[in-house]
Amino acid sequence: MVTVSVTTRPPRRIARHSSRGPAISTGSVALDEQTERLGARIRSFRQARGLTLVELARLAELSHPFLSQLERGQARPSMVSLERIARALGSSQIELIAAATDDLVPGGATQRVSLVRSMEGPQGPFGGGEARILVHGDVPFTPMEFRGSNVSVGEFYTHEEDEFLHVVSGRVLVDLAEEGSFELGPGDSIHYAGGTLHRWCSAVAGEYHLFIVKERRAG
Repeated sequence: MVTVSVTTRPPRRIARHSSRGPAISTGSVALDEQTERLGARIRSFRQARGLTLVELARLAELSHPFLSQLERGQARPSMVSLERIARALGSSQIELIAAATDDLVPGGATQRVSLVRSMEGPQGPFGGGEARILVHGDVPFTPMEFRGSNVSVGEFYTHEEDEFLHVVSGRVLVDLAEEGSFELGPGDSIHYAGGTLHRWCSAVAGEYHLFIVKERRAG
């Protein structure tokens, strides 16, 4: 098993993108295996959602040529760029990177049993906090451990997949737009269908801890 953090040191080869996006690394061939796999996963997610490169570029506010290079593994995105792409795809940075790195785990994409021990698993930004993905491989759901302390709900998120939240500790305000707002405490759970606008934050000062299960349709 490997642990991948999305907060690693930026690559050395830096070239300035246009004013529409942050710094990236580019080249005429794939930069490395992980970058190539990340690009392939982004392309897979995009195609599964029926988006063209031009449409994704518009939604993510990035240039079409940059996204084309990225999908071919010829460009490495900054974390800001990856966050824009993930939001446009109804996903997250950590999910995209986990999907790409699973193929680098021996047996990760095909194994029948996935074991992720404490402190293992891809970790990185998710919503207003940090998440750790608790499974490897191509499975029909993505379980995550999430910790946050944000007291502002921020922007709404939406994606095609169903999602389930269980509160392990703390108190959480879950805002589902027209579906209503709900305050959850330890032991409480909530499920919402794909396409539901959602966001959440701490209902009181302090950290909260969630167990999240997200349906997985693309990969």
